[in-house]
Amino acid sequence: MKSFLLIWVNLSLSFFAFGQHSMSMKTDPGAAVKRLPFYTKIGNRDIYHIYIGDTTVNYTGKARPAMAINGSIPAPTLTFTEGDTAEIYVHNNMMMETSIHWHGLILPNRYDGVSYLTTSPVKAGETHLYKFPLVQHGTYWYHSHTMTQQQSGMYGAFIINEKKPSPIKDYTLLLSDWTDENPDQVQRRLHNATDWFAIQKGSTQNYLEAIREGHFKTKVANEWKRMTAMDVSDVYYDRFFSNGKSENTAPQFKAGDKVRLHVVNGSSSTYFWLNYAGGKISVVANDGEDVEPVEVDRLIIAVAETYDVVVTIPKDGSYEFLATPEDRTKFTSLWLGSGTPHKAAHLPRLKYFEGMKMMNDMMDMNGNMKGMEGMEMSNQVMDMNTVMYPEITGEAEKPTAKKKEIPHTDGMKMDSMGDKKMEHEHMAGMDMNNSSSSDIVTLNYGMLKSTKVTTLPKGPTKLLRFDLTGNMNRYVWSINNKTVSESDKILIKSGENVRIILYNNTMMRHPMHLHGHYFRVLNGQGEYAPLKNTLDIMPMERDTIEFRATESGDWFFHCHILYHMMSGMGRIFSYENSPPNPEIPDPAKSIKKIYADDQHFYASAKVGLESIGSDGNAALANTRWKFSTLWHLGYNDRSGYESETMIGRYFGQMQWLYAYGGFDYHYQRNHGAEKNLFGQVSNKSNRKTVVAGVAYTLPMLFVADARIDGNGKLRFQLSRDDIPLTSRLRFTIMGNTDKEYAAGFRYIINKSFSLSTHYDSDMGLGGGLTLTY
Repeated sequence: MKSFLLIWVNLSLSFFAFGQHSMSMKTDPGAAVKRLPFYTKIGNRDIYHIYIGDTTVNYTGKARPAMAINGSIPAPTLTFTEGDTAEIYVHNNMMMETSIHWHGLILPNRYDGVSYLTTSPVKAGETHLYKFPLVQHGTYWYHSHTMTQQQSGMYGAFIINEKKPSPIKDYTLLLSDWTDENPDQVQRRLHNATDWFAIQKGSTQNYLEAIREGHFKTKVANEWKRMTAMDVSDVYYDRFFSNGKSENTAPQFKAGDKVRLHVVNGSSSTYFWLNYAGGKISVVANDGEDVEPVEVDRLIIAVAETYDVVVTIPKDGSYEFLATPEDRTKFTSLWLGSGTPHKAAHLPRLKYFEGMKMMNDMMDMNGNMKGMEGMEMSNQVMDMNTVMYPEITGEAEKPTAKKKEIPHTDGMKMDSMGDKKMEHEHMAGMDMNNSSSSDIVTLNYGMLKSTKVTTLPKGPTKLLRFDLTGNMNRYVWSINNKTVSESDKILIKSGENVRIILYNNTMMRHPMHLHGHYFRVLNGQGEYAPLKNTLDIMPMERDTIEFRATESGDWFFHCHILYHMMSGMGRIFSYENSPPNPEIPDPAKSIKKIYADDQHFYASAKVGLESIGSDGNAALANTRWKFSTLWHLGYNDRSGYESETMIGRYFGQMQWLYAYGGFDYHYQRNHGAEKNLFGQVSNKSNRKTVVAGVAYTLPMLFVADARIDGNGKLRFQLSRDDIPLTSRLRFTIMGNTDKEYAAGFRYIINKSFSLSTHYDSDMGLGGGLTLTY
């Protein structure tokens, strides 16, 4: 009787949903909800009910808010069979809207799950039905596509099995990252150029460290080219997880077992190196698509990628399947088998100054990658970060030491300092991962070969060129120097082939994901080029992908590092003559919601509370614009009050040029008129005037600021903030033609508080605290 009632309930709900196509039922999110069964199968229909709610977690000894699906982080794995129909009821029990994107699935546009682009958001207290046929098999995943909710816990694995059961035992491994910090605050700090995350990771590459390691010239050259510290990831994470735990176990496997691991990188911004204590890793699928098996010692899995790998339990014992974040700050492990533990080789700390030296050589003075005649780097075969890997290139050596040459294949040799020696102009196919100095075999895309012919049908071809662009100083990420909101939708026609040539003109990897389609990666495998939905493109790499336009509607193409996507690194493909999407009743209004992500303004403030007074500044800034105010408030007889309030815009790819206008008010006690260095008179005792000017970032990261006020008085100023003397000690200096100058030190205690002292020509010498927001 109970089973009959459950079937009747699900049939009734499904019939209602089928009639409505897209069901939204309102409930009170704060009320107790009677949950329907998690999973029911009726014929070929796989029916799931997932409930999204707020929760509290404690991973580090501190209680932190999070978001969970069915009370679990990660969300429960959804398992299906190819050919069935998925019916997934998403119940939103939170007080805010949400969404679920089915990553990698080929499905009708209206169910793709990007709020305001393809699918209506699931409002607070509502239930939304996603219903689509399962036309593929493999390893996929699902996650929120709303704001930064994924980082808070909204992600889970999505497995579609073949109709014929596999004879190999399998296990799903979902990797993820966790921060105790509110993800919105993480995003704000990234945009405000704080280096607190670098302090936490030990990657500030400060001047004292540079001197100790013999890389003072490297550091100076780095800043001469207006670059900040070298890093491979943006965020400091408190924990990394294997299925929700730093260390997880799968004791059910025995000696001799072959295990197919469905590995999903469900992190928000972390790449993971994968290696296994039990021997080789056999890669058999990528992004859900089967490939010819290839054996490697290790591989890197990009954000949002999935790999199916087969490993063997060689003998009795427990064997570590190790996942190490690209910045190597921590690790997470899955132990396969039971008994005596066998550890995998853990990865040593990166050689940051070797990476910095390489970056100096690769970047020109305009912030672009230098063109290297004849070099064709693609498909991950040339990892420029190899110079930073001690397990490949050896431990760090002093630049004054005799260079140990490390040979590499196909015409390039690289010494231990990362100096390139060109022997042939064309280096396609070069694998810097697999040097003869090491037996480590690392997977790259050139090794992937589809098990089926993937050639596109003949038809008209639309060619697009996307340069991945951006800068770390202001945390701007774009394509062809335009964010999503600054670019038009890219119109495509059903039946044409779309070919995209991607070039990464930044010093970070980017996992570029295309919704609702698979693309071929042109990697030298001809008709058997692998199919993917997420492409990891490394710095200075040029890759070509192509897909057949077979759908309708709008589809998102974006970097899957959450904070890069939110900053605007993406495009929208739009099929011409598509029928209206009933999920998006007002497209003009909805697209403004999409554009709002990269147009968002982020607040920042720095307030000094010292014995002589208060110096501070506050700002609201987005990708191009900034509203700011600064003040100097003195306590003694010689000082007074000054404030400057400005609005300005940044220009250029690297945004080194900033034009502004605003108002300046200056009152100084016991001070009359004074001539500046140009011989012009400045009334410091009571100055009220409009100003306009431009600021430009010079080599060594000094800012030159030239302005004119409403009285025709000119001022030129040179300054630099926060020169990293040590990991936590910063130095600031300023001088201008009004005969004002200042210098000071700030010692960072934590993300919010610093000890500070400075001398100001108007206010004198003082010390105290600086608060940073």
